[in-house]
Amino acid sequence: MSFAELCACTGSSIKRNIRIKIKETMDEIKLPHDHGQSFEHCFDHMPKTEDFKTASEIFKQLGDGSRIKLFWILCHCEECVTNLSAMMDMSSPALSHHLRLLRSAGLIESRRDGKEVYYKSAGTREAELLHHMIEDLIRISCPTG
Repeated sequence: MSFAELCACTGSSIKRNIRIKIKETMDEIKLPHDHGQSFEHCFDHMPKTEDFKTASEIFKQLGDGSRIKLFWILCHCEECVTNLSAMMDMSSPALSHHLRLLRSAGLIESRRDGKEVYYKSAGTREAELLHHMIEDLIRISCPTG
């Protein structure tokens, strides 16, 4: 079984085996520089590569100021595409592009009511954390009421 396969497994006995395998791997790894510190603790709690990829996909949403603004708005209200286009001073096709990216990242959700589609922030921990991070980073105060 490869180390990657071992890390993908779950269960307490398998986790114990992973720790043993990590210990064996640590004994085999020779770092170029010895700084007199142990690095085993890094591997004990390191998330899987897939977890880092998921985080990266969420952080990609921060690469566009309009998308950040749109997400922030949707954290504070549910709105239709027409009104969002007006609020963002953006064409419907451009807005739809940003909405699609935010929805595919799991940060927003939509519902249909007749011909209208309404969007709002997803009720996930990731969306909540990103919302707070945006506010902390750019020091925006949430509207009250």
